[in-house]
Amino acid sequence: MSGTPKNANPSALLQRVSQHGLLWPVLALVVLLLACGLKSPGFLDVATRDGNLYGQLIDLLRNSATPLLLALGMCLVIATGGIDLSVGAVMAISLAVSLTYLAGASDPGSPGTVAIAVVLGLALGLVVGAFNGFMVTSLGIQPFIATMILMVAGRGIAMLITKGQITTVTSAPFKFLGSGFVLGVPVPVLIAAVVFVLVALTVRRTALGMFLESIGINREASRLAGVKARSTTWTVYVLAGVLAALAGIVYGAPTMAADANNIGLLKELDAIMVVVLGGTRLDGGRFHLGGLVVGALLLSTLERAVIVFELPSQTTPLFKALVLIAVCVAASPYLRSRLHRPAPRPQRSIPTEVAA
Repeated sequence: MSGTPKNANPSALLQRVSQHGLLWPVLALVVLLLACGLKSPGFLDVATRDGNLYGQLIDLLRNSATPLLLALGMCLVIATGGIDLSVGAVMAISLAVSLTYLAGASDPGSPGTVAIAVVLGLALGLVVGAFNGFMVTSLGIQPFIATMILMVAGRGIAMLITKGQITTVTSAPFKFLGSGFVLGVPVPVLIAAVVFVLVALTVRRTALGMFLESIGINREASRLAGVKARSTTWTVYVLAGVLAALAGIVYGAPTMAADANNIGLLKELDAIMVVVLGGTRLDGGRFHLGGLVVGALLLSTLERAVIVFELPSQTTPLFKALVLIAVCVAASPYLRSRLHRPAPRPQRSIPTEVAA
């Protein structure tokens, strides 16, 4: 009879878990949730009203939708060794386009009108993503510089679209995208979940994921191996633009107001933080989509913890940085190698005298 499988060994299983890249982000998330629950009784409670789910945890899921959508596109771009700093500005532009169209429509409450407005916003994201891809792949500009162009100019474009005003509309179908419920679950959560599943199936059930990793590891070697590096890189920038546009629509739908100065401000940094917390290296190559969910939840929980503990809102970036530093240091290869270094074997003593 063969012995128990190696994977069934409790010590081996514990070692695998302790070395997993998501261990520390998950522990940080659990600690934050428990701390908020102790500080604010009822924080972890979930109630049902009129068939819909309510509670702080549900709000965390809703607030995680936007960073998750942004991080999905950012993660794929980073996997190719690039970066996209324009996603926050794309949020502002897409929302400005959608709400400006609704404001000028004769019936902004019509589902058909709202559908056209959403398509226009997404199309804008596609155009912006194609522009970023063109700058990076065809002109050979560094991704940091190429996407910084729209990061700086994007809000000016949004201001031109809204004519420098905060554009507001009254449209129940549009508001439904950000504050409605389907089967008791918030619509933003469902949108983020559906998009996540579609992206995951696309990159893991097709060769696209392998192409992205090969490009990020060695672009020239992947090209020589037959990978179409230019078109693949262009595709992920387009996808990042569309997802950023969708994030902007979902983010601005509850208020139905487009403030070009504030919508999406510094959200590109939040997206990068979610990607890092999710275990993806910024130098390209292997990426982890599942970790993005943990990273988005951790980010939203951290922002809510600042409110629960009655801390000044200006300190939120500081706590984000502290958590990011702590998680990255705990998950660093150096520290993990030090913690899991096997103990030295005891040396056998050599007898000084040998019996005759």
